[in-house]
Parts: sequence; C-alpha cells; structure tokens
Amino acid sequence: MIHSNNFRKKLGIFCFASTVALGLAGCGEKGPLDPKNPVSLTVWHYYNGSQQVAFDALVEEFNDTVGREQGIYVQSFSQGSVSDLETAVRDSIAGKVGADAMPDIFSSYADTAYEVEQAGALADLSGYLDEEELEQYVDSYIEEGRIASDGSLRIFPTAKSTEIMMINKTDWEKFADATGASLDTLATMEGITATAQAYYEWTDSLTPDIPEDGKAFYGRDAVANYFIIGMQQLGVEIFQVENGAVTLNVPKEELYRLWENYYVPMVKGYFGAYGSFRSDDVKTGDILAYTGSTSSAMYFPDQVEQDNGSYDIEYIVMTAPVFEGGKQCAVQQGAGMVVSKSDEQHEYAAVEFLKWFTKTENNLEFGCVSGYLPVLKEASSVEKLDQVIAEQQLTVAPKTYDCLTAIFQEMDNMVLYTNKSFENGSAARKILEYHLADKAVEDRSAVMAALEQGGSLEEAAAPYVTREAFEEWYLSFCDALNSTVNN
Repeated sequence: MIHSNNFRKKLGIFCFASTVALGLAGCGEKGPLDPKNPVSLTVWHYYNGSQQVAFDALVEEFNDTVGREQGIYVQSFSQGSVSDLETAVRDSIAGKVGADAMPDIFSSYADTAYEVEQAGALADLSGYLDEEELEQYVDSYIEEGRIASDGSLRIFPTAKSTEIMMINKTDWEKFADATGASLDTLATMEGITATAQAYYEWTDSLTPDIPEDGKAFYGRDAVANYFIIGMQQLGVEIFQVENGAVTLNVPKEELYRLWENYYVPMVKGYFGAYGSFRSDDVKTGDILAYTGSTSSAMYFPDQVEQDNGSYDIEYIVMTAPVFEGGKQCAVQQGAGMVVSKSDEQHEYAAVEFLKWFTKTENNLEFGCVSGYLPVLKEASSVEKLDQVIAEQQLTVAPKTYDCLTAIFQEMDNMVLYTNKSFENGSAARKILEYHLADKAVEDRSAVMAALEQGGSLEEAAAPYVTREAFEEWYLSFCDALNSTVNN
C-alpha cells in the first residue's frame, strides 16, 4: 500500500471531485472525506499519566498531518479507570440522564465489547479493511476482535500486552549467594513455589530469636489469568466457547495443581498480596518477584522503602512461568478500540485513524511509553523496535525496553491466548479472580493467628492444605462458576 502524503492528497481530491460530479455515496465503496468539512471524532480511553500524554501526542500528530489531509479531526478523552470507562459506555447506551452521547471510538476489552455488540451498538469493521490489510496484523489479535455472531470484526486491535515476571535483583542476589538459588528454577510455577519456600525459610533463619517470621517471595497480579493460562498450559480450555455458548472445563486434577501452586504457598506465607498491585509489594519489600502485565513495567520500583529507611534496587525481567510439562502459553490481553455504529462517513473516518495509529512507527512510539505490544506482525521484533527508537530519537525507560524485548525474543516460541467472549463472561472472570484469592487471604489470617499462639507453620497451616480442603474448595468453586455462567 502507498502511504505518502502526496498520494493521500491526490486521492482525497479525486474522491471529492468524483462525488460532486457523479453523486456517488463514496470513494470506491466508502467515504468520501472532505478536507474542507472535516469529520469530527471523539475517542474515549482509560489511559492516564504518561500513557495519556503519549496517546494525546499521537492524536495531535494525526490531526496535523493525515487527519488534515483527509478531513478527520480526533478529540480524545480519558474516562479515568477501565471500570469508569465501562460505566460511561453503559450509561450512554442506556440513555441515562446526564450521560454523554456515545463516542465514535472507545477502548474496550472483549467482554465489554461483547455486551455492547449484543446491544447492536458496534460498527462492523470488516468492510473497511481488505484481506491484505488484515494479514498485516497478528492473527490472534484479529481473531479476538471477531466477537459478532457472524464472525465479523468488531474490535480493532490497537495495543496489546502479555505477562512477564519482574524480580528485585538486588535482594535476589543476596538470597542466591547465601543459598545457591538459581534463576533457572523460576521458569516453572513449581520452581517458583519451591524457591518461595526456600526464601521464606532463609529469611526466617536470619532472626533465630523470632520464630516463623519468614517473608514472602512471590506475588501475582490478575489471578484470573493464572487460572485461564495455567489451565491452557496444562491442555485445558476452561471456557470453551462456540457460537456464543460456553462449556465449562474444570477437571479436578489440573485444578489441584493450580491450587497447590497458588493457594498453598499463599496460606503458608511463601507468596503474598498486600497492596493494590504486586509492584507495590516489591516497593515495600514484602515480596521479591511478581508476574504482571508488560504494561506494569514502568511501575516496578527503583527503591525498596521501609520504616527503617530505603535503598536502591535493580531489576531482572523474565518471561512468565509455565507449569512443568506444560505448553509455552501466555496471556493475550489489552483493550482494543471499537467503533460505534453510526454512518458510513464516521465509521470510515474512525477506521482510518485506527489504521494510522497502528502503523509500525506510531504503535511502537506508543509502546515505548506504555509498555504495550504493537499489533502489526512487522512491528513485533527487537530490530524494528531499535530502528524506530533510532529514527524517531525516542527516549525509552530501560524497564519498558527490557520488557518489550524479552517478549519479542520469545514470540516465536510462545502461543498467546485469550478466551472467546460469552454472555456473563465478565462475571465468570471475577469468580476466577476472587474466589480462591479471597479464601487464601482469609485462611492466611487464620494461620497467622495460630502462629501467634506459639505453633509451628506446618501445624498452623495443616487444616487448610489437605486434599479434603481442596475437595471442599473445588465443589464451591464449580458451583460458583456454574451459577454465574448459567445465570
């Protein structure tokens, strides 16, 4: 495809002249756009801080270049958090008093987009991209956007993420030097569990006069991802969706492995979750390592801050762990952009902006600030990243760069996965997120209360980590999932 400014100008003039002369409805099949009468588009998103600054800068660049040439003017508005954005969209669709009109474009995760699609409020994007254009995008990103019953495209992939593991290198080296612990063991969930136990026991030994005061080693953001991807690594698709209907797959033995490598170490204090995010827990020194989104890299602290002072730390970036013997599978996440159903001119203009935003140089520029992965196949390489950084003279935070390059280097060896959308999918995901995690926090409190009475960790944790305890949780978990999905 030709993307030169001169070509765009000539094409716009030709389309407009043809329309005046022939009274056609568009240039080719879609359009036309008239630079003298620009189409105004509103975009709602949830970017904040540096991400919002980067997005707004790209919007301004678009307006001053391609937008000016084609007759498109974009205004972007942050709605705050993801949940704030979802609420604003639902209020608009429902026509609530005081709600703003639906935007032309808005950021959306697949589950929310599915709800909006069911309400008939999303534009079909399939007609605005030809096969050659679609082929340029990562296949799984396009497939995630085919949420309509007929398989047509409703979500435009704009920025994606996956999960990585980040480690406090400074304190890890103290532990490794003292115990011989190896980073190689952190490639698997079982290895992390074993290492976390060793770290707890080592930190406990540093204060022999205070029993059972060992520290947690590891934490996890997005426990729902742990379930969905962990099961996928073990060969099980927990939400199997076909034609919008979902089948739950909850085999007991695979879930037992997940329970053993999350709930049990949480209850024993080998894992931890204290602040809003696990990067917060690294900052307070409560954990050394966590699995979280690539876009969270910028929040990994430069210091550990405690009551008795602070100290600088370095970091290590690793790919997210996989269960022993499991498939190299990682989560595919990150909201795309959807276009509100309106008229051909606005829908066409919206897609033109999204195509521009996802061009390699623009998408990587945004990714260098946000930590999000680009969506074009050609953009997903270290070589292309380095080229764009050099050509555009970008300043990239080392943590963000290291996260992006770590994923790019492993892209050929991993399968990115996200489950298909289905009715009540958001509610089902909340079961995965909180059902076991909340129980782990509650039972850890009970274990700590028992420790205060003078017992050992093994004695205090014993009632909670038996096979019978798992069976009881398993039945409760299955009941909660079934009732949510079939509600």
